[in-house]
Amino acid sequence: MIVSDETLAQAIEQLRGIDAMTVDHMTASCGMPPLRKRAGGFEGLAWIVIAQQVSTASALAIFARFSTRFGRFDPAEIVAAGDDDLKACGLSTPKVRAMRAICEAIVGGHIDLDGLASLSADEAHARLVAIKGIGPWSADVYLLFCLGHPDVWPVGDLALQEAARVALGLKKRPDHKSLERIGERWRPWRAAAARLLWAYYASIKQAQRLPEAKPRPRKPATAAGS
Repeated sequence: MIVSDETLAQAIEQLRGIDAMTVDHMTASCGMPPLRKRAGGFEGLAWIVIAQQVSTASALAIFARFSTRFGRFDPAEIVAAGDDDLKACGLSTPKVRAMRAICEAIVGGHIDLDGLASLSADEAHARLVAIKGIGPWSADVYLLFCLGHPDVWPVGDLALQEAARVALGLKKRPDHKSLERIGERWRPWRAAAARLLWAYYASIKQAQRLPEAKPRPRKPATAAGS
């Protein structure tokens, strides 16, 4: 597991053994990527749910109220609480449902958040997204930054797609499937590759003022038969 600066450095060395040219090219620009470790277990997953689609300031305020009310981060306590208790912390109705689904899965023994470390990245991801309210992005963030799984590869992350485009000299930003194929070369250390790509892109963006990664515009819908 990548849970400290030391284990991150070890993971980068393992990655260098697979693809020294790419790793050396990126580390020459950005050095060692930041760890960005967050709390694990239910506390970490609760933060991810709370932080979705709100500003950092709002997320911090909501999490502070949630921590005051449910400071033990005991899933059984949240299962027993009323919806009004959760909404009083600032959670929206969809986030209340997601929080309940997570806690019910933990209490019911349907998922062991710590035990995900013993699974492959793909299987651990599948266990998380099976919980209603946990999408692919939330699962990837938890596995990467809360659990420290070494082989997570968030193909839907726009910043990672753009980082791969720049680092590998691609003509266009890779889509989900293309990024999945790219990541195969770095198994089982794809999480180290992701951290390094993000750090590399941030360093050259700062130096060269590259544009932010933005979603591709959707094609306008056409009438049937046109």
